[in-house]
Amino acid sequence: MISVFLVDDMSLVRTGIKLILETTQNIKVIGEADSGEEAVDWCRKRQCDVILMDMVMPGIGGLEAKILRYNPDAKIIVLTIQTEEPYPTKIMQAGASGFLTKGAEPDEMIKAIKDVAAGKRFISPSVAQQIALSNVSSIDTESPFKSLSERELQITEMIAKGLKAGDIADKLNLSPKTVNSYRYRIFDKLNLKGDVELTRLAIRCGIVQD
Repeated sequence: MISVFLVDDMSLVRTGIKLILETTQNIKVIGEADSGEEAVDWCRKRQCDVILMDMVMPGIGGLEAKILRYNPDAKIIVLTIQTEEPYPTKIMQAGASGFLTKGAEPDEMIKAIKDVAAGKRFISPSVAQQIALSNVSSIDTESPFKSLSERELQITEMIAKGLKAGDIADKLNLSPKTVNSYRYRIFDKLNLKGDVELTRLAIRCGIVQD
């Protein structure tokens, strides 16, 4: 029996996944969390075969890294709507065993769980193809956003979409001061002077759509 722990801040998403997995032989959901803090606390005390979790969670950034700190053998599948590079590569480099899009069919999710539980790595086929194409096209042009952390990428995307520091703080359960600290760190890493330059670069590199 493959034991699964679900992490997503949306109750409806967790309920839908549980309904799918409850009808699947040899897979059982043994716990769930709706925040990064709750997920880390659960993983400090318990073990499971596979952790299926949303990438963008309120509160703790770099969630997969913190879980792996307490449970280095954890097999994590990241479930997300973010499929553009460098998100997938960053997530896999951070220690995840799988990368699954929220648009995946139930059969694909089940395959991902079984593959990862068996010690394999799994990336949604559409994302794997995108990574391969990106690697080919970036032989001479490395994406500047690859220097950013997962949380910095999240905040970059939000800034590029026009969200203000207060809005970003509310969505990520951070203080506006912390968001602005990330902002200036992003500007420094990318050698940019403000939100407008960041937005233009994000559009040019496909982080957000124009």
